[in-house]
Amino acid sequence: MALAARATKTWRMSILSELRSPTKWYAKLLTAAVAFLFFAILSTAAVSGFLVYRIVSPPRTKSDINTRDFPGHPDAVSFTVPRAGSREGWFFPGLRGAPTIVLCHGYQSSRGVLLTLASALQDHQYNVFLFDSAGHGSTQGITTLGFREAKELRAAIDTLAKRDDVDPAQFGLWGANMGAYAAMSEAEGDSRVRAIVADSVYNEPSQMVNLLMRRTGLGALPFMARWAQFGFKWLNYDYRNAHPQTVSASPRRTRPCGIHAGYFSSRARTA
Repeated sequence: MALAARATKTWRMSILSELRSPTKWYAKLLTAAVAFLFFAILSTAAVSGFLVYRIVSPPRTKSDINTRDFPGHPDAVSFTVPRAGSREGWFFPGLRGAPTIVLCHGYQSSRGVLLTLASALQDHQYNVFLFDSAGHGSTQGITTLGFREAKELRAAIDTLAKRDDVDPAQFGLWGANMGAYAAMSEAEGDSRVRAIVADSVYNEPSQMVNLLMRRTGLGALPFMARWAQFGFKWLNYDYRNAHPQTVSASPRRTRPCGIHAGYFSSRARTA
């Protein structure tokens, strides 16, 4: 037994010595393979981390208008998002006491892009409100691709509902991709939302990360998209319990409010 234990110990020591200073061809090959694998994992993690940073910090295009001279005479309305600071939006007044439509811009967009749509809706006597989400337009910070944007939307509706020139119980939402996800998330838990138009909505924000990774051309590399999704979820750890849209959806029927509701997703709701 003592001889066997000594032989085993000698064998282990020889293996460790060979790994430290390889002399045989198979040991050199194994060492090179391990080094290459480590370098590949480290490089993939570094590149995916940089791409995630670029995704959550997109280039911002700021739009400023003179609210006194702009057609439609919009008002600057400020509201506060819990744990995220203040935001400012443009309120286009329609018929007094009419429903309000909140426009939620998409990823790499801003409220300025929606001015034409806001004017068209205002011409139909609706109140219209639009604002820049975090990391877009005039708002600092980073985007969460829908998680925090839903809270921003809730804070905007809460502020608008306190006005005496709108119907506090009737809101419509319009959104595209990131804005559509925020609108869908808000609509599920807010009975004041009576109609919604969601264009290119995704089931969860990590799907948007995967799409943006594919657009860079690097998403096809092994594990690149997985690392990016892992990094994005780590950045948004506070929202780890958020349910996908297909899970959180409920067949809630709402009363008609006079707003036309279109739906560009896999779910249907009667407005």
